[in-house]
Amino acid sequence: MNSNFDNFAKEELHEECGVFGIFSDGTINPAYACYNGLLALQHRGQESCGIAVADEGVIDYHKNMGLVSEVFNNAILDSLSGQMGLSHVRYSTAGGSVLENAQPLVMRYVKGTLAVAHNGNLTNAVEIRRTLEERGAIFQTTIDSEVICYLIARERLKCHTVEDAVARAMQQLEGAYSLLVMSPRKIIAARDPHGFKPLCMGKYNDSVVFASESCALDACGADFVRDIEPGEIVVVDNDGIRSIKPDFGDKKKAMCIFEYIYFARSDSNIDGVSVYEARKQAGRILARSFPVEADMVVGVPESGIDAAIGYSEESGIPYEKAIMKNSYIGRTFIKPTQKERMKSVRIKLNPIANMVKGKRVVIIDDSIVRGTTVDRIVTMLREAGAKEVHMRISSPPFLWPCYYGTDIPSRGELIACNHTIEEITKLSGADSLGYLPVESLHEMIGYAPVGFCDGCFTGNYPANITLEMFKGKERGGMEFKDKNN
Repeated sequence: MNSNFDNFAKEELHEECGVFGIFSDGTINPAYACYNGLLALQHRGQESCGIAVADEGVIDYHKNMGLVSEVFNNAILDSLSGQMGLSHVRYSTAGGSVLENAQPLVMRYVKGTLAVAHNGNLTNAVEIRRTLEERGAIFQTTIDSEVICYLIARERLKCHTVEDAVARAMQQLEGAYSLLVMSPRKIIAARDPHGFKPLCMGKYNDSVVFASESCALDACGADFVRDIEPGEIVVVDNDGIRSIKPDFGDKKKAMCIFEYIYFARSDSNIDGVSVYEARKQAGRILARSFPVEADMVVGVPESGIDAAIGYSEESGIPYEKAIMKNSYIGRTFIKPTQKERMKSVRIKLNPIANMVKGKRVVIIDDSIVRGTTVDRIVTMLREAGAKEVHMRISSPPFLWPCYYGTDIPSRGELIACNHTIEEITKLSGADSLGYLPVESLHEMIGYAPVGFCDGCFTGNYPANITLEMFKGKERGGMEFKDKNN
């Protein structure tokens, strides 16, 4: 049986992974740059990590289960020498949490060696994998990324360059993928035609750096240059930088909106939009949409703080840091006795009692998924003496699962699919509850020319969802629709 703490962990959403790569001009060590970049991207995945480097035509790598600081040390980083490197942090949404699924994947084939790091989920991976297996392919992992590796290797036999092979493979892929591909002498960055997952480019002197988020460029001292465009392939080698833009037809740009709501770090900019400002704007919209008389606004650390600041600025209600988060339990948390489990939410979050006692509190969080912890947060504040608790959520209600790399579960597990807002309010114990209106998502990102995917809120999926991909997330009466691009 799961403890309450287990349920608390499950309530939190997770992104699949983050990628970081560098082609160095010799002024920066690729392995150490990757290490620093992965530390900045650790929020995107905490299950496994890895770094691969290329040195004089040979690719070497190290990867393992655990956090970046657990997997790497100076001795390991010193052993990974080369001109370029790519790296990865992972949280599993497709494939199990085991070492063989850790990335980067390093593959040896007839044309040499390739390393691949991938963020996202393919929606036609099962079909491609089955076709390859029927032709004799033997897979060592259960992840989409190995499917991509096989396609690139197969196409490389038919064309002159690795980047051409990547372009040909991309024509066969559907779904979400931000890729870094490294051959012994070049590094390639590619983003799916919809641009579901973020990917940007920076420079450190004449070194070229790629990362899932701009905060990772900052971590290694690189200056942001630009975002990789949806459907674009960028190649870096000793001859310089070049961009390839294959024809994918008319594809809707569809950055995952939850990057702005929760996944990305606040100090990142994605597709020209400040994550911090987007979250503050969500708070402002909540204040206008669901005003209430209160004494303070409090954000659930860390994900609700930026929106809480926005709510405070718009409403004029003071913002207070009235909940503390224990950031050090992580992987070393030891499950307590059954009696203590009933209070396990307080192991991670705990209110400052003298701040909330006798006060009317507006509490801001980024989402309610299964609803397994929302009542505990409200109860925690009431037990600390809060007079009223008004909950505001900086995203719309989750009504549909995600197929592109976020572990949003089946409809049967989503509380908003099975209860009205009035029922959720009663179940939570809050005095009132308000979600960000789905029609306000454009306003949240400032009406910037950023197309986004809101499939988890609306059921409108930009990329095809195959029947195989649908299996496992159909619970709750969801009807399958294979939508056109």
